[in-house]
Amino acid sequence: DARMNQGPIAGSFAAAVLMPCAQADEVICATRLWLERAVIGLNLCPFAKAVHRKEQIRYAVTAAETPDDLLAELERELGLLASCDPVLIDTTLLIHPNAMSNFIDFHFFLSEANVVVRRLGLEGVLQIASFHPHYEFAGSHPNDRANYTNRSPYPMLHLLREASIDRAVAAYPDSAEITDRNIDTLRSLDDEACARIWECNRREEEP
Repeated sequence: DARMNQGPIAGSFAAAVLMPCAQADEVICATRLWLERAVIGLNLCPFAKAVHRKEQIRYAVTAAETPDDLLAELERELGLLASCDPVLIDTTLLIHPNAMSNFIDFHFFLSEANVVVRRLGLEGVLQIASFHPHYEFAGSHPNDRANYTNRSPYPMLHLLREASIDRAVAAYPDSAEITDRNIDTLRSLDDEACARIWECNRREEEP
């Protein structure tokens, strides 16, 4: 069995919820492929390439199945990221394939996740972004390509350092235009291109 996998100092802060190594490796592989094909390949996030190249992303996979177990894993990962040198871990992807497969449940869970950030005194230090295989922006049609900016192979919480975000935004002259440009990019893709890039997202549909 493997504990939380994988990334810098992967063995130092082990997860409480065990997951077989083979399954964790499969999850990480699909996530890295999505990152390289979609997030970096389509330049959806101009800031992702540098931390990927420097191997400063921690891929933390948990076998948590309940909201309470996932909140415990989140608290553990927030503490690790806050205490670790950014040179070793700049950002964390907390991937939870067995929890929150329903997007509505995931959406409401995010408010609980942000409570943990505040309770740990990390508001203004760390923040959480969210990705999900069935992500939908409010008011959008499920098939709107704009939703793919936040669609990932598995449900995941992206833990980011506010200081890193501030530096990246300051260094990127048109950061305010990223969202609109991403929507235009995604809506310009044909069905074949979209299927090829997000092939790793083709999991079972929600019940």
